[in-house]
Amino acid sequence: MTTQAPARSADPVLANLLVDYYDRMPEAVAACVGDAAATAPIKDGAVFSPGFALPELDDQVRDFLSVATAGWQQIGSHGGHRLSLLDLTGNPGTGTTKTFASLLIVARAVEYIRRTGEPIVIFSPTSANKGTALRDAVLRAIDAGLVTPEQLRVIVLAPASCRLKLRAGRMSDDPTLRALNPLLLYVGDEPEQVKALGRQYVDNAAEYATKAGANLWFSLELRNYLVADTARAFFEQRVHPTDAPDAAPRLHAHAVSSAFGLLGYHKGREVLEASGEVDAASRPASLLVQHSATSDMVINLRHGDFDRRHLPAYSYDADAGLYTQSADPRFPQVTYDPDEVLDPTFYTRRPATSPAMNDLIGRFGGDGIVVSLAECMRRYPQVRAMLADSGCALPADLRTLREWSVAMAMTGVLNAIDHGLVDEGRDVVVHGTGAYSTADYQPLDLGAMRQVRTVADIVDAVGHP
Repeated sequence: MTTQAPARSADPVLANLLVDYYDRMPEAVAACVGDAAATAPIKDGAVFSPGFALPELDDQVRDFLSVATAGWQQIGSHGGHRLSLLDLTGNPGTGTTKTFASLLIVARAVEYIRRTGEPIVIFSPTSANKGTALRDAVLRAIDAGLVTPEQLRVIVLAPASCRLKLRAGRMSDDPTLRALNPLLLYVGDEPEQVKALGRQYVDNAAEYATKAGANLWFSLELRNYLVADTARAFFEQRVHPTDAPDAAPRLHAHAVSSAFGLLGYHKGREVLEASGEVDAASRPASLLVQHSATSDMVINLRHGDFDRRHLPAYSYDADAGLYTQSADPRFPQVTYDPDEVLDPTFYTRRPATSPAMNDLIGRFGGDGIVVSLAECMRRYPQVRAMLADSGCALPADLRTLREWSVAMAMTGVLNAIDHGLVDEGRDVVVHGTGAYSTADYQPLDLGAMRQVRTVADIVDAVGHP
């Protein structure tokens, strides 16, 4: 199909998703959270949470949140569908959308610390990007004078498969910050096991930590990530309303592991619709983009379960040196490996968020598609040209790309259009959730991490907070 990229993409409309919509965060919390109050584990047996109250938006907080930038930009068309980019990669300290939720998580911790005087230790399992964003947010809070290094700390647990995505910086170079904010590398066989291992550590250490005067917060919880992403819907409705007289039906495309970002976007739509600012009839459809190793959400959307026996059968084409299939348009037509890990960031299997996303797609439309490295490579010059004038510009040498979210999402959109999976007449919004290369950061030296396999290893590495 024909692709048209403008000679020069239109200048993006910019916003700060947290500062500009800070007054809407209480509405977002009400839509996303049942009980917004703080909990203290020793007092009532609950898992600690600082609650969802935010600090007053003063100059220090504005400075802290200044990197929460986003852009909306037209990037061309393909097969008769106009494409826009929602660029969420503007923070150079992260290069990903995890900035927004991490800043709000830290802002909630700041408000709690100021109110109670009690320190907080955040514990986060991560494939890489969440941990990078939390470390960046904690450092920003310290630099903005909102907390001291002893009042707010973060422990990150990441799988060895994502080691090259972890970043060096002051959190690792400064001896005091490095000791207070350890980064643990899980060297077990299953990368996703970091979630269960982290949960076990927190359950075992929470009482000890509280008695020692620190609150241990296991931050990997859906509600912690939904609230910030509601602002995507607020921004869209300001710059490109879905119910404008000239607006076409719309599809939002997102490279996903658990689809936290899309779920947050839809929660934002709920807020707008509940207030009467926009009608639900104009709610966009959703396109889930995944890679083969963890294509669970697409499988579940199509079949109602996670059984990988639903995957199409591939045949090896010796002449092309690729595996091929043409039976299912939602899976790669060509691939180097039918079980390929395109980007280790996308590591979640059997995500608990699948039913909620299936329901939204059932109500408002959409689909899912899986892409391969071979397809991303084939599309790379085309995608790079479309993104050339955006904040998600890709490097000339794709071998230097370390975060594939944007390339995956763009490839998924172009493939979905070519495979007839996008309804005729729909405009497409690509959520640009991650794009960075080796030129954008210094990888963390292995000596700056502690390798762990068990809870006992974690205790040995960091003790009880």
